[in-house]
Amino acid sequence: MKIMSLNLWQGRLVGMVSKHLETLDIDFACIQEDVQSTGRFPTFTTSSKTSKSLRLPYVYFSQILNIKICGKDFIFGNGTYSKNESAESSTIFTRGSYIADYIEGEDDYNVRAFEHTVYEIGGKKLNIINHHGHHINEHKLGNDETMRQMSQIHDYAKVLDGAIIICGDFNLEPESRSIQLLDQSFRNLSVEHELKTTRSLLTTKKEVCDYIFVNDQVTVNKFYMDETIVSDHNGLVLDFDLKA
Repeated sequence: MKIMSLNLWQGRLVGMVSKHLETLDIDFACIQEDVQSTGRFPTFTTSSKTSKSLRLPYVYFSQILNIKICGKDFIFGNGTYSKNESAESSTIFTRGSYIADYIEGEDDYNVRAFEHTVYEIGGKKLNIINHHGHHINEHKLGNDETMRQMSQIHDYAKVLDGAIIICGDFNLEPESRSIQLLDQSFRNLSVEHELKTTRSLLTTKKEVCDYIFVNDQVTVNKFYMDETIVSDHNGLVLDFDLKA
């Protein structure tokens, strides 16, 4: 099986995104900065377009912020896509709560959550956690707030039964104490494979901030970074099996 993690940059590179996603053959996708909409916004790749391009019909979308544009909803969040319907799905907020009518400059844009989807595959349980991390404008080294949120995710994930895959743009460098907290219980494949950056050529930023973590119930067959430009982040892809 294959899973991809990608910050889609709100799907603003519409043509490039759709064209590339159509070439992929994956079973799961964890998308950050995903978008849903009740109106037509041809300049953005909405979750329905992403689902169609990936040929992954089952979508669990976590609503984070709703921005009203010309009376239509432009909903910002995370999306987990799959070939199979999930047995369970939930959104757990790590900071704030859903904002139904977000106003720039007045509301906290750093509302954050992770989504947890559970799949039954061949009698085995697979837990997928998809997270877009707290943003600090000045650096990616984290602070007390990122430690609090990473502690919440770590404590939640480490007691789950079955295979665990944690994906996302965490907005944190590998050297941050917040990421190293997750390293204590899970394999950090971005660090293990010595990635130098997970940012694309569309930005001057060069840090590693995107990750896939796994527990010992996941067999890693292949892990790599997809450098096809569809965002200001590169995608991460894991080819894996579930252990007996």
